[in-house]
Amino acid sequence: MLATSTPKPASPPLLLSHSHHPHLRFGLGSHQSEEFRGSPRSRPPRLLPPLRLRRDPALGLDSLSRPGPRAGGRWRRCCCGGRAGETAAVEAGRMAGAAAAEMVWVRVLEEGVFRFDASEAARAAAGPSLSFVEPRRREEPREGADGPAVVPACQVVGDLQKVLIKLPAGTSFYGTGEASGPLERTGKRVFTWNTDAWGFGPGTTSLYQSHPWVLAILPDGKALGVLADTTRRCEIDLREESTIKFSAPSAFPVITFGPFNTPAEVMTSLSHAIGTVSMPPKWSLGYHQCRWSYDSSDKVLKVVRTFREKGIPCDVVWMDIDYMDGFRCFTFDSNRFPVPKSMVDDLHSIGCKAIWMLDPGIKKEDGYFVYETGSENDVWIKKADGSPFIGEVWPGDCVFPDFTYERTRTWWASLVTNFISNGVDGIWNDMNEPAVFKTTTKTMPESNIHRGDAGIGGVQNHSYYHNVYGMLMARSTYEGMAKANTAKRPFVLTRAGFIGSQRYAATWTGDNLSNWQHLHMSLPMVLQLGLSGQPLSGPDIGGFAGNATPRLFGRWMGVGALFPFSRGHTETGSKDHEPWSFGEECEEVCRLALLRRYRLLPHIYTLFFLSHMKGTPVAAPVFFADPQDPELRKIETSFLLGPLLVCASTVPDKGAHECSYKLPKGIWLPFDFGDSHPDLPVLFLRGGAILPVGRPIKHVGEASLEDDLLLIISLDENGKAEGVLFEDAGDGYGFTRGDYLLTYYVAELYSSVVSVKVLKTEGSWKRPKRKLNISILLGGGAMISSHGVDGEEVQLTMPSDSEVSSLVATSELQHKKRLEMVKPIPDIDEPAGQGAELSKTPVDLKSGDWLLKVVPWIGGRIISMTHLPTDSQWLHSRIEINGYEEYSGTEYRSAGCTEEYKVIRRYLEQSGDEESICLEGDIGGGLVLQRHISILKDNPKIVQIDSSIQARSVGAGSGGFSRLVCLRVHPTFTLLNPTEVVVAFTAINGLKQEISPESGEVVLEGDLRPNGEWMLVDRCAGLSLVNRFNPSQVSKCFVHWGTGDLNMELWSEERPVSNDTPLRICHQYEVRQTN
Repeated sequence: MLATSTPKPASPPLLLSHSHHPHLRFGLGSHQSEEFRGSPRSRPPRLLPPLRLRRDPALGLDSLSRPGPRAGGRWRRCCCGGRAGETAAVEAGRMAGAAAAEMVWVRVLEEGVFRFDASEAARAAAGPSLSFVEPRRREEPREGADGPAVVPACQVVGDLQKVLIKLPAGTSFYGTGEASGPLERTGKRVFTWNTDAWGFGPGTTSLYQSHPWVLAILPDGKALGVLADTTRRCEIDLREESTIKFSAPSAFPVITFGPFNTPAEVMTSLSHAIGTVSMPPKWSLGYHQCRWSYDSSDKVLKVVRTFREKGIPCDVVWMDIDYMDGFRCFTFDSNRFPVPKSMVDDLHSIGCKAIWMLDPGIKKEDGYFVYETGSENDVWIKKADGSPFIGEVWPGDCVFPDFTYERTRTWWASLVTNFISNGVDGIWNDMNEPAVFKTTTKTMPESNIHRGDAGIGGVQNHSYYHNVYGMLMARSTYEGMAKANTAKRPFVLTRAGFIGSQRYAATWTGDNLSNWQHLHMSLPMVLQLGLSGQPLSGPDIGGFAGNATPRLFGRWMGVGALFPFSRGHTETGSKDHEPWSFGEECEEVCRLALLRRYRLLPHIYTLFFLSHMKGTPVAAPVFFADPQDPELRKIETSFLLGPLLVCASTVPDKGAHECSYKLPKGIWLPFDFGDSHPDLPVLFLRGGAILPVGRPIKHVGEASLEDDLLLIISLDENGKAEGVLFEDAGDGYGFTRGDYLLTYYVAELYSSVVSVKVLKTEGSWKRPKRKLNISILLGGGAMISSHGVDGEEVQLTMPSDSEVSSLVATSELQHKKRLEMVKPIPDIDEPAGQGAELSKTPVDLKSGDWLLKVVPWIGGRIISMTHLPTDSQWLHSRIEINGYEEYSGTEYRSAGCTEEYKVIRRYLEQSGDEESICLEGDIGGGLVLQRHISILKDNPKIVQIDSSIQARSVGAGSGGFSRLVCLRVHPTFTLLNPTEVVVAFTAINGLKQEISPESGEVVLEGDLRPNGEWMLVDRCAGLSLVNRFNPSQVSKCFVHWGTGDLNMELWSEERPVSNDTPLRICHQYEVRQTN
């Protein structure tokens, strides 16, 4: 073992600021205030003063700059003060002491791209870029005469650099990477902090990946991209209309791209900085089948053979952690996977690839070769005292490779290279945020030490490298696969990532839920990743957690089959989620959906080639077709695959054919493959486009270059169309040496004859000898067809106008009859098996400041509690556990939290009543637990929950008294910023108290109880959730800090109840800004 000392982390670049008073004051309303100690970081940000704007007539922008003639590579000082001879430290101090000021800027990369820093001193202090594929290009000024249309303003508060960019009214925001919630991001806020976010919701602010990037679509349709190039936790605040705010520790540069004429141009320019997606092997664009876990070689082979027997396309099967020996990476369970290479050979013989999981947590165990060689090479992340950090994950106590260190990456890559010899076709990097069990933060301490390479930041603590850990792991895995076989393209899937991760890996949207909300959310999430530089992504089709219903699964497969990355996956303990697991109707929809995908693979593969070359998204929002149309900007149930428009339904009671869709201007003609179905998306082809289509196949290996090729053509207003098709070996790197064929097809109408021909080609390949089929769309699904030889001109006579009208009418009638004849997937709300209730629809309570989702059928629980003015989600849970629930005893999860509750009253705000619901559940022994949830009509800032345990039919033999009961209020609050929260209150004895996450469990009784009010204070968000109650009803308060969540429980006394003596707790919640 190498004996080395652990160097201390380099001090983060400091930005000097005003001194701070050592106390924080939180506003608790007009009648009282409390003081709590806190660090400068926890102080809410000072509001920026008004910015001076100027109008740029050329771009129609309100600009913060006054660009004038200057030398191309020189820095411009904007209102920062100082003289050229002053030291960087003096200038940094002046910058920090000033109010918001314009940032200094320089031209970088290419025309239209600019770098901004708080000052020249801040520029020198900024760490290297980990997002840029060539970090030096961020540092090297370029020549040019162009100037920025917008110059950000900057303010330094403590150790935070705060950046503000004001854009014209009517600007729409997108990007922010892997983000839940709506496509259009105005009004939203995210924090870039890679987090194991199982069961996330639309209000979750930190998911598995970090993309400190915003794409702004201006009112005139032009687009501007903004990158905050920092690896640290960064707040992206878009809550103020047309305003972008970034806030992160230490000095960091902001890079702007544009404004350019279209969002596609911005994405291309961004790709020149962060790189493009690695060209995926073609088989990876087929369908992938996964679950946690297929538990043996026999089971894996049975699943794949069933796909073949049933004629359902599939190219890849996945092995989750249970293939390993005791969750030890790079090992195989000798009983269940005795000869993995033999199993993979059998899979390959039927056209299926195998992908295997590798996690970063390495079991700390003497004799385990990975642990032994890692220790010998000194590759583990260290604690501050120099010893390896040990955290618990699946194998138990684990150590974690330090991927910031070149020696570690080389060691890991060599393990991967050897691993490939077992028949591994691809690798799945999971848990690489990195996730750590049994910690409030769900990850390792920020004080841990990384011995990073000098070129990426040097020795730093974990807070500096946390967000890039997953990307660096994926890079090491990618490099190991590339070394194992230089004739194949690596395929890596990563859960955690950073902007630029697409260079090494695909991604998926994490541990979603089997419900309609997550089906809907999967569309904007995939699109958002594409708008952040990651085009190769998709959700777990059918949902990871819980059980899908047949209709939910089929509908999800219908649209998921057209996502860039298409994989079905589900968690352990769920029912089977293969396409045939939900009945014949669902199986048929899945078959049709996947056959569609495989017919469209020539087009999808071409889109990936274009994305690899130009950085454009594969799946793009509808507004890409017309960025000037504001009505397209919020559409999130439709998306573009090039000129192909996919329109889906994400509601259970309407098929796609029953929904209305806003189409971009121009010609958009519907078509199908004779496969229209109520549970499949509707397809449109843009006028002026030619769509290349292949034959239906069961896996990519079945296709041949000599197969017939179909071109579906939609002529534009001028009778013209064009399209492109990329073909190569489907793997390897011959295409980089010209071994490919890129064909540009054109069609044009002369008189009444349409001529289709090859306009030009690129690449060294000769054209295969194959039949070329032509179908020209007429409208209403009607088409006329002809055929010829690919490479030769094919002509087709168009029918007369009257004939076209007749064909269209006939086609529309046939389409209607088909939809009437096909069997839609039955709407089964309660399939057999655990988790069936996940498919039901919660009851919404929405009024004033609040949106609540209530689940009557399992415990009457509240599963979501969103404060609308601040867009903060304080509760988010699975339907069957956590959230807000109540018990009838002192025991955890005693009666009351699982029973089906009846809705006995429901009042709606629209009818003039208070928005409320009253539920009642039978908890046995003649008792009911009644809960009245309301958003107060006279004060809609407050949610009130009035609960009681009541005796209904207690036997006379007991004297009319029940068993001993205790009303135990058990909310599980989601912590958006786990390290920046406390529970604060004034106790009955008058003492001010703070309870931090390090406290673990705390019981408050007697005079130590809060005096009727306690608060969950999120210092990072500047918000407090205030919980008020009557101390006479509450005998005990209980605090439990979990992994990323918090219980703040109220307990009544424990006693029997009678008809006249119920137990009751009435309490309220309100959100306040902290001052």
